[in-house]
Amino acid sequence: MPVETELYELLGVLHTATEDDIKKAYKKKAREHHPDKNPDDPSAHQRFQEVAAAYEILSKAETREVYDRYGMEGMSRGGGGPPPGFGGMDGMDPADIFAELFGASMGFGFDHGPSRGPRRRKGQDSHIPYEVTLEDLYNGKTVKMNMEKEVVCGICKGTGAKGSAKPKPCVKCEGKGWTNVTTALGPSRLGTHRAMCTECDGVGEKLREKDRCKKCKGNQTVKEKTRQEIYVERGMADRQRVVLAGAGDEEPGIPPGDVIFTLKTRPHDSFERSGNDLLTTVHITLSEALLGFSRILITHLDGRGVHVKSPAGKIIKPGDSIILRGEGMPVYKTPDHKGNLYVMLEIDMPNESWLNTIDTKALAGLLPPKKPEMDPKPAVVDEVPFEESDIVDVRETPFKAGSSFFDHASGFQFGGDEEEDWEDEDEDEEDDGMEPECRTQ
Repeated sequence: MPVETELYELLGVLHTATEDDIKKAYKKKAREHHPDKNPDDPSAHQRFQEVAAAYEILSKAETREVYDRYGMEGMSRGGGGPPPGFGGMDGMDPADIFAELFGASMGFGFDHGPSRGPRRRKGQDSHIPYEVTLEDLYNGKTVKMNMEKEVVCGICKGTGAKGSAKPKPCVKCEGKGWTNVTTALGPSRLGTHRAMCTECDGVGEKLREKDRCKKCKGNQTVKEKTRQEIYVERGMADRQRVVLAGAGDEEPGIPPGDVIFTLKTRPHDSFERSGNDLLTTVHITLSEALLGFSRILITHLDGRGVHVKSPAGKIIKPGDSIILRGEGMPVYKTPDHKGNLYVMLEIDMPNESWLNTIDTKALAGLLPPKKPEMDPKPAVVDEVPFEESDIVDVRETPFKAGSSFFDHASGFQFGGDEEEDWEDEDEDEEDDGMEPECRTQ
């Protein structure tokens, strides 16, 4: 039995899991918590890193054995540790890898205690969703915005202390940066695991109130307003990221993280996008469908009018579409190249008022003949009155299927899946109105 199971729990597997089980669980968790699949969840990035780091430890037999025998204390070479000479993954200290992936928030023991100091290679990244229009992505856009970030305090230079004051070992965790926490694992079963000390935030030491810097109040950093500029390049895609390197929050002793804007495209009234191609719908009249057209069909995303002339003698049929090559979205990084614009042509039929103003007999002589009567006729023919309807209304009005199909005002008919409207035929056959019989065993 391993001394700790936190990493197994992160992947959702038992400590007896095979390498294949761990690999499958990692892929599932990675897809579930991937930042691209959770653009509106700022914590998804952290969970994704935690899962990746857990997999790094458990996917290799050597590091998994050390973790099972010594836990995270062994991984950080403390409290007995692994055998001498253990170098972690590919010769790197696992503490460094974990600290780089996790930051300071996991509380596994890498940054606990004043002797180790900060392990991360850079500060935390800031993820910000940013809404753009299709016009922004077509034409490009420069945005200037006021932001607030943490910067190292200029008075104490990031120590958090007043003058030459030094922090004292934390009383709660005795300078270790962590405390043992007992939790119930089941009936009559208790388990103990480490948790980051809440008194010193895992540092292992703490400044007294009177020794803290007056400006940052011992926090080492202060808030500062900055003005940032981002450039949305032509052809960028939905959920693409714009990275401002080094513009994130500062922390003492390590370079600042990045500010990452994730683009979120607002739905457009006229155009749909598919990769570098665009799709739109244009309405034409019956006369244009029969005799052709030569006019501006659309106003493009950059304000240009797009003039199209149909070929002479070409009849447009319902459902027809045309392609305007080179009128799609600019290709990212090579905006001189563009995708295609697909235009769906929808024919608007004339209304009754127009029909009343023309000679219908003359029109009938110009149009193709009507379809002849069915030959041979069915043996029985019923005359049914013509009445206009909307098939959408019928599909939106559900009815239960059964003997009283048309008597119900609610229920189910065309393709829904409401559980309360489902009738099990087997249950109907078994239910004959009698109470169930209880037999003596």
